[in-house]
Amino acid sequence: MGQYSIYLDAAKEVAREAGEILRRDFFKAGEIFFKGEVNLVTATDTESQDLIFDRLSKSFPGHDFLAEEGLKELSGAEFRWVFDPLDGTTNFAHRFPVFCVSLGLQRGKELVGGVVYNPMSEEMFWAERDEGAFFNGRPIRVSKIDDLNKGLVATGFPYDIRETKANMRHHDAFLLRTQAVRRCGSAAIDLCYVACGRFDGFWEMKLSPWDTAAGAVIVAEAGGCVTDFKGGPVDIYHPEVVASNGLIHQAMLDVLDGRR
Repeated sequence: MGQYSIYLDAAKEVAREAGEILRRDFFKAGEIFFKGEVNLVTATDTESQDLIFDRLSKSFPGHDFLAEEGLKELSGAEFRWVFDPLDGTTNFAHRFPVFCVSLGLQRGKELVGGVVYNPMSEEMFWAERDEGAFFNGRPIRVSKIDDLNKGLVATGFPYDIRETKANMRHHDAFLLRTQAVRRCGSAAIDLCYVACGRFDGFWEMKLSPWDTAAGAVIVAEAGGCVTDFKGGPVDIYHPEVVASNGLIHQAMLDVLDGRR
């Protein structure tokens, strides 16, 4: 039992509860609202967020909260929950069963815990600072692939790609320098897949804190490496992230920098 176990136990419980809301609504033709030309939100997002906030704020009334659908309860508290009630909303809206509840916990500027739960596959990933990373109760470690050419990597694209063409150059570069590139549509799940060795690396730009708060600590506790595009310390409030098994990290940074 680590010093943050009480918080992680609560997060796992509420992630399962919120996940049941997502599972319940998955086969329904629910109403979809557009926040932008292609950026959408569903009523399920907001119901899941309300439930998570209600449960955790009652359990930990001194904590701060930051979440995707407009939740910003920030008082400068020691602990802050940064979460996405439905990461992979586009997948969810199209009945593609790759999405999750993602909850990260910060203490000051340090990420100390994370929980990611896909209710459709019943896969739960979690990690606690200095206590390791786990998948459905079993310890997990990153892969041992040490050659980028043999690596399976993942990425995502921002909602403004039609205007900015963001990440297209990097995507094409990785296609030519890896075994394959995947795009799942959920940064939180991508990070967990790096943590358990399904992916060897992941990069993305224009991310928000709730996209990476949980996954970043899960990768780190699984023995991986998480940085910005320049190799600096990960900062969930910075929009770029690179995660890997550590062995191919510099090679990924070189591709992003145009050196390979």
